[in-house]
Amino acid sequence: MKVRARYLFLMALVILGLGLSALAFAQDPTGAETLEANPQAPVDYVWVMICGFLVMFMQPGFAMVETGFCRAKNATNLMAKNLLDFVIGSLGFFIIGYSIMKGADKFGLFGTGPLFLLGGQYDVGKYLDFFWQLVFCATAATIVSGAVAERLKFSAYLIYSTCLSLFIYPIYGHWVWGGGWLSQLPFGMGHLDFAGSGVVHTIGGMVGLAGAIVLGPRFGKFAKDGKPKAIPGHSMTLAALGAFILWFGWFGFNPGSTFNAHHLRISVIAVNTNLAAAAGALMALITVFLKTKKWDVGMALNGVLAGLVAITAPCAWVEAWAAVVIGLVAGLVVVLGVYGLERLGIDDPVGAVSVHGFNGIWGLISVGLFADGTYGNYAITEPFARGLFYGGGAGQLIAQLIGAATAAIWAFVMGYIMFKIMDSIFGIRVSPEEELKGLDILEHGTPAYPNFYTINS
Repeated sequence: MKVRARYLFLMALVILGLGLSALAFAQDPTGAETLEANPQAPVDYVWVMICGFLVMFMQPGFAMVETGFCRAKNATNLMAKNLLDFVIGSLGFFIIGYSIMKGADKFGLFGTGPLFLLGGQYDVGKYLDFFWQLVFCATAATIVSGAVAERLKFSAYLIYSTCLSLFIYPIYGHWVWGGGWLSQLPFGMGHLDFAGSGVVHTIGGMVGLAGAIVLGPRFGKFAKDGKPKAIPGHSMTLAALGAFILWFGWFGFNPGSTFNAHHLRISVIAVNTNLAAAAGALMALITVFLKTKKWDVGMALNGVLAGLVAITAPCAWVEAWAAVVIGLVAGLVVVLGVYGLERLGIDDPVGAVSVHGFNGIWGLISVGLFADGTYGNYAITEPFARGLFYGGGAGQLIAQLIGAATAAIWAFVMGYIMFKIMDSIFGIRVSPEEELKGLDILEHGTPAYPNFYTINS
């Protein structure tokens, strides 16, 4: 009976999708009409697709950073989680996530439309937008793997990744990018997030915080007196490689969010992206040196990522000097965040919460401060965004604060509920024996380094 019920449920989903698709007919699946209406469309399509490929290439960047910052006995597990994020993200976003995020707005809360990209979704423009939003969804999902590394069951991670791709990311994404209530706030130009400091990074970072709290710290992370102890990762080389890959991929992440190759603002966006990353790295390096008298390369790498996360929301709306300031603050935020979480007894093995969660929030707020009024909200024909420091008053800042608070609360609460429910049903943490031996052997049967594998590696 249980098997029959499952089949009936799946059939109902398919029928529902087909029924919804009947409400709209295919628009332009060949692209001929689009090309006739806009002969310059191929340039924009190629631009967006290439930038999307760069964002997809950020997946191995995240995989390398997380694996390098963790121990060798968990390297296979981290590879698997980053792989499955893109696999599950692709399919989940295809089934329903895209419709929820970019479908017809309902009450400012969620979108509706055909499932499985059927009906009116069978259109070259829709497919272009779907691919772009998909790679962002997968990026948000993979952020969490670092925060819960070395102790979360693989089965629990698969369920988490599915939930984020199906509704946690798409619903908040609709509020900001799909015409939802945050984009319609009566302050400034509504809540703005150019390339995803909030939609991608705050969402991923705060879900990761919830997971880290529910899981508890790794064995050996805190002494009996509560003082944190360092658990060194196994390869600073991999971590550095991953950070450089992410830095490179961000030149697709941010400039590509113009969704238009003819917006020459892409040069400004690229420069701002680079300067914020450099400033973040320098500030993190110096801040830790003042505390420890050591030039901490790992924290500098996280400083790069912190600057990139923070500039993601304001990159199109600020001058170069502001990008440097935003990056400097981001570098300080990531260091204070890492040390602060440790003092609270929260174990985040790679600093994902501080890099993405906290600096995603800072990036959103910075729009309300530094937007200079020279670029509109995605289209140069719209009114220009202007922040507090450029005579725009407090309106845009208020909209940014509302959006930042919403992102943090939505992601943390949904993540906490999700992990708590799973934990109460089957327990989300691996056994003490498995954690000590490493997740690679008992979860996957394959160590990443079979010729050098030891229990304590």
